[in-house]
Amino acid sequence: MTLPPKATERAEAERLLALFLDHGAERVEPDLLLPADTLLDLYGEDIRARAFVTPGPDGGEAMLRPDFTVPVVQWHMARRGDPARYAYAGSIFRRQPDPSRPHEYLQAGFELFGHDAAEADAEVFDLIHAQVAHLRPRIVTGDTGILTAAVMGLETTADRRNALLRHIWRPLRFRALLDRFSGKTPVAPARADLLAAADPFAEAGPEIGLRSRTEVETRLAALRADAAAPPLAARDVALIDDILSLSAPSDAALERLRDIAVDLPAITPATDGLARRLDALDARGIAPARLRFEGSHGRSTMEYYDGFVFTLSLPDRPDLPPVATGGRYDALTRALGGGDGMRAVGGVIRPGVILEGTA
Repeated sequence: MTLPPKATERAEAERLLALFLDHGAERVEPDLLLPADTLLDLYGEDIRARAFVTPGPDGGEAMLRPDFTVPVVQWHMARRGDPARYAYAGSIFRRQPDPSRPHEYLQAGFELFGHDAAEADAEVFDLIHAQVAHLRPRIVTGDTGILTAAVMGLETTADRRNALLRHIWRPLRFRALLDRFSGKTPVAPARADLLAAADPFAEAGPEIGLRSRTEVETRLAALRADAAAPPLAARDVALIDDILSLSAPSDAALERLRDIAVDLPAITPATDGLARRLDALDARGIAPARLRFEGSHGRSTMEYYDGFVFTLSLPDRPDLPPVATGGRYDALTRALGGGDGMRAVGGVIRPGVILEGTA
């Protein structure tokens, strides 16, 4: 008797879950309906736009589970404990821009809290990769922490650095800010006239809208301070562009990043972390030359990833989503732990894509 596709997919999810449990993980089962108020801000712009939000039982808003990692982190931070390994399998729900893709699909995942960062990154990647290696996936890795460190090392105002950091996961907005802060994009004449006016409210009509006059004045003061700031150095912008355009086997990428670090020393700790991760992966039999590294990778995935990121996809099936993804999210534990965080990394597999890939 042939099992229906959904039953087959669930069987594959349970098989993966059993493997993760055999690896020493504890099973967790986050609620299907989650409070939306704080969680949506943690997921980032893409998931906020794709979440199914509904009135909750307590009068606030709730959402169908769009992801496992955030509720697992919430659960762990309430318990603490280091190290810890968790595994799960179940449905997640996301609106899809392509109507042919399912709004509900299964994930099986593994999360690791604690341990040395490089060793934990290697353990998670090795475990996830081993489950899909028979599909010969295309592997792409990255490290969001390197770009973050590069922005933090820019010689500019704190406001400009913070603006760039907020938009690391929005490539078009990040580029627009980089061009504006470097003087490549001139200030619009209307804005320039407004900022130069001694009293921008002199010929204004009645106050309308949701912002008070005080809020508008505060915003104008910030814009004037930004306009008065010197442009970003062309050399620094070129170095960030070098990082973003980097695409090479990981061993070659590491050498290029070390060259960049000579002129942009702020990235040295993150680059050293990449070197330790590659050594840990190599010790597990995963040669760095096999792992593609892209400096921009991870900027269109979950916004809570702040270090190592990876994506495994089927090269002969561009119509399918990735079969597995994952990454490091130390900052998320701090956000959910009241500022007291810990190291954390995880990955998920889509059982349905495995079955599609082997059909």
